[in-house]
Amino acid sequence: MRKVLCSPGSYIQEADALKALADEYRELGSAGAYLIVDPFIDSMYHDLIVSGFEKTDTPYHYEVFKGECSMTEVNRHKDLLAGNDVVIGIGGGKTLDTSKAVAHFASTPVIICPTAASSDAPCSRLSVLYTDDGQFDRYLPLPKNPDKVIMDTTIIAKAPARFLVAGFGDAYATWFEAAACIRSSAVTMTSGHATNAAEAMARLCHDLLIADGVKALAAAKKGLTTPALEQVIEANTLLSGIGFESSGLAAAHAIHNGLTVLEGTHKYLHGEKVAYGTLAQFVLEDRPTADFEEAFGFFRAVGLPTTLAGIGIADATDADLLKVGELACDPADTMGNMPFEVTPADVAAALRAVNELDAVIG
Repeated sequence: MRKVLCSPGSYIQEADALKALADEYRELGSAGAYLIVDPFIDSMYHDLIVSGFEKTDTPYHYEVFKGECSMTEVNRHKDLLAGNDVVIGIGGGKTLDTSKAVAHFASTPVIICPTAASSDAPCSRLSVLYTDDGQFDRYLPLPKNPDKVIMDTTIIAKAPARFLVAGFGDAYATWFEAAACIRSSAVTMTSGHATNAAEAMARLCHDLLIADGVKALAAAKKGLTTPALEQVIEANTLLSGIGFESSGLAAAHAIHNGLTVLEGTHKYLHGEKVAYGTLAQFVLEDRPTADFEEAFGFFRAVGLPTTLAGIGIADATDADLLKVGELACDPADTMGNMPFEVTPADVAAALRAVNELDAVIG
C-alpha cells in the first residue's frame, strides 16, 4: 500500500515573524523577493513588511493584490516577476493561492504568510482559481507544498475573531473526515493512503481545539497572544493542513461544496459551512450521542452554526436541500471517501436532521 505525507518545507510560528521576513527570504534566494500583499494588510502593515528588506538592503519588488485569484492576476504577476527568485504571499486565502500559482508557473520557491488562522489551506499544495468576476474556475494541483509557511502571531491575534472561529470549523472536521477516509482506505490528495503520522496530527488537531479553543477565542477578541491562541493557530493551520491533505476529506467538505448551490450561504465563511457539514456527517454516520454533545457544545461556545438559519438558509425547502445533496454527491467530490454509499436524499435528510437536533442536544 502506498502511503504519502505532504507538508511545507518549514513551518514557522512566532510573534513579530514578519519583521524577519527578509532573513527568511535569503535562505531561499538572493536576486530579489517578489511580494504579493493583500490590500488591507498593505494598508495596515506596509512599513513593517518592508522594514527588514530596507534595513538589510535585501532586494525586493512589492505588489498589492488586485482582489481575485484568476489567471489574469496570476499572469500579471508572472509578467512583473522579472529576475526575482522567490514569491512571497502575505494576506488571506486568495492572495496566498495567487502567490502559490505564480510561483508554480514561474518555477520559483514560495513563502506563504497568512494574516489570520482562518483555514487549513496555507500549508497545502493546491490553489483555487476563479474567473475575473469571482466565479469558481478550477482547482490547480501543485507539485509541491510551500517552501515556508510563516505565522506572525502578533498580527494573527489582531485579526477579526470571526476568522479564527471559521478556522475552528474547518479544523474540527479534520479528524472526523480523516477517520472516515481511513475506514474506507481512501486515496487522499497526495495520491496515497494516510500515514500514521497524518492520522495522529488530525487527532491532535481535534484535541487542541477542544482543550484551548474557547480560551483562545477570548484572547483573540482582545487581540492578545496567549498560549491557548498559539495552540489553536497551529491546530487550524499546520495540523489541520497536513491532516486534511494527507489523511483525506469526506462528507463534511463535500457538503460544504454542495451548500454553495444555495445563494443564502454565500456570505458565510468556508469554515462556518464546513462546521455544519461536519454535523451532517455525524448524522450520516449515526455517531454516538456523546459526539453530538461535544460538537454542539463546542460550536455554540465559539459561535459556529448549528442550525440552517446559522448558514443563511432557514427557509430552505426539501427541494433546495436535495440540490445540495446532488452537488455534494458529485463523483468528482469527496463524498465517495465515506465508508458507505451516500445518496443526495441522505444528505438532504442529514441537513434537516441537524437543524432539528439543535433543539434537543444539550
